Amino acid sequence: MKPDIVYEDKYMIAVVKPYGTPSQSDHSNREDMISIVKNYMFDRGDTDDEPYLAVINRLDRPVAGILLMAKTEEAAAKLTDLIQDRKIEKSYQAVVRGEVPDDEGSFTDWILADKKTNISKVVPEGTKGAKKAVLTYEVLDVLETDEGVFTYLLIHLETGRHHQIRCQMAAHGFPVMGDTKYGPVGKKKSAGIGLYSTRMVFTHPYTGEEVFLHREPEGEAFDLLDAEDPDW
Repeated sequence: MKPDIVYEDKYMIAVVKPYGTPSQSDHSNREDMISIVKNYMFDRGDTDDEPYLAVINRLDRPVAGILLMAKTEEAAAKLTDLIQDRKIEKSYQAVVRGEVPDDEGSFTDWILADKKTNISKVVPEGTKGAKKAVLTYEVLDVLETDEGVFTYLLIHLETGRHHQIRCQMAAHGFPVMGDTKYGPVGKKKSAGIGLYSTRMVFTHPYTGEEVFLHREPEGEAFDLLDAEDPDW
């Protein structure tokens, strides 16, 4: 499989992760993006040894979109610092169940991740082990379908918590379309849900130039939308 490359230089590579493909090796035994990109780099003759790759913004298996990887340990450390310091702007497009009432807004919650069940939940502030989670959103469209009303959102992550968008949106009554882990079980289970990593913006840690990564979403949930690109 040849990866869809969004951006590449000697320090990093950004590719599109398909729905259902793990970001890195997990219990599913499916081919993961680390392996796919390493094999691609090896086949094109970048190195005779196994390339170094580290995922910077891990995406959940049912989520698709831009996945950023570092090519060296030093670059991984620098990019990870940018993530932790909230200096990488991460935006997602989402289709959620229900009509989000405000044209724009934010959610601030405390999220507790359960590693045994691989599920996160919103809990009261002060709960042991819980972490603050913040996102902002803009409503792009409201869709009326045979299955009910859905809202098309642009979501900006201020923090990066386990299953943050999926958990927060469901907790506020707007589960991501097709997400059976946090929302209602639909007629059929799909490898992908209505959530797509669509944009990343940051200052290159080596050159100082702005890096702008962008892809428009694809997938079953986004087929509901008009063919015209949203104005954002």
